[in-house]
Amino acid sequence: MSLAFSRCICRVLPQHIVHRHYPVYIMSKFSFRAEPKKKKKVDPKREQMMRERLKKKLKKLEKVPPELIPIEDFITPTKCLDEERTRPISAISFEESERRALLLKEWSRYKQKQHMAEMKAVESALESQREALEELKITSEELYQAALKPDFTLLPFTHEGPAYTPPKSKYEAPDGKYTDTTRVYTQ
Repeated sequence: MSLAFSRCICRVLPQHIVHRHYPVYIMSKFSFRAEPKKKKKVDPKREQMMRERLKKKLKKLEKVPPELIPIEDFITPTKCLDEERTRPISAISFEESERRALLLKEWSRYKQKQHMAEMKAVESALESQREALEELKITSEELYQAALKPDFTLLPFTHEGPAYTPPKSKYEAPDGKYTDTTRVYTQ
């Protein structure tokens, strides 16, 4: 602001009001001096007519069935319905189809054997562990109880808990930027 303008304000306004923020005072001063708007006189007949019109519109809306909102997931785009887009099925010989069927059967047998071997190894490990615990229980009750306790050093696990400082008060986390592409349908 210019020096002349600030001197002018200092002369017009009282000294205890004028300080660094005098433009705020001026803006608020003028907004409080506005006169309240006069209420318009409402004609009772006109108001009654407006109510009747609204009632008629509501009756019309009740008569018309609501329009269903389309579900876009079930609608196939027209560009995908084109017959030229279909991929031609390549014909394979009888020998090739037989080879593929035998290969699939062989693969399923291999995977079944692998699964059965894994299950057998797990069962035998659990059985030997159960037998060892029974023998340990007979030998020493203290060692048996110690064996039942979980060993936390077996698998290294580090966990960082909450920070020692409390969260900032009045902090609003950012929502992130995204573009809303949701279509809105009116009925």
